[in-house]
Amino acid sequence: MSWTHSVAKSFPRMTVFNAANWRLIQKESCIDDGMQDQRPAEMAADQLAALLCARLCHDLVSPVSALGAALSVLDDESSADMHDDAMSLVRDSSRQAQAKLEFARLAYGAGGSAPATLDTRELRRLTEAMFAPSKPEIVWKVETPGLEKAPSRLLLNLCVLGVESVPRGGTVTIEATETGGVARIRIVAEGPRARLNEDAVKALEGQAPEGGYDGRSIQPYFAGLIARNAGGRVSAHAGEERIEFVALVQPHVSTVA
Repeated sequence: MSWTHSVAKSFPRMTVFNAANWRLIQKESCIDDGMQDQRPAEMAADQLAALLCARLCHDLVSPVSALGAALSVLDDESSADMHDDAMSLVRDSSRQAQAKLEFARLAYGAGGSAPATLDTRELRRLTEAMFAPSKPEIVWKVETPGLEKAPSRLLLNLCVLGVESVPRGGTVTIEATETGGVARIRIVAEGPRARLNEDAVKALEGQAPEGGYDGRSIQPYFAGLIARNAGGRVSAHAGEERIEFVALVQPHVSTVA
């Protein structure tokens, strides 16, 4: 039985975390020093940086372009009747751009260079602000008050995958605990036509898609890289109108991603 299916089997539909489930998953997923010997060859640092920049620019194009359009209207004296709508667009777009930058600063960047335990209330704020314009409803069920930096970044990246899995709306349920030096993360996306992109599944496991990595597949690759660098693994399972991402990581063995 593959790791993906053993993890999925361990979680009945919408089962919440409990110690017995996680002990079983940790045993079956073999989160230990031996896993490091099975790691795939990782991408060169310059290629990773270039593709992450492409992803970030892609995410920022929409709000920044909208800001430019709104400012053009405000500069046009003949469009005075549209100034109120333009100001509304400025406010909305600036909020979106700020939310995306704050989210990306931690999800893709260092988010502060020193190791730290991050308040999960801040992770919730970042997540809800980032996905406020999205169709799925964010359901926050994180039990722990704090997560170390590596699992925090992983959680945010898996949230992106969860939201993208249900483009027609639904719910994205976020669960996480951290005990005994092991962080446990579970993201469940449910909605009509929930989908799991094959390239994203490969990228999560460090395997390049057929056409190579691009600005979209780099994000799941990076999520998997964070887990691997923290002595763990992340995987995905697709069901009927339901996508599930599960990860176990050991933050104390983390290296820089």
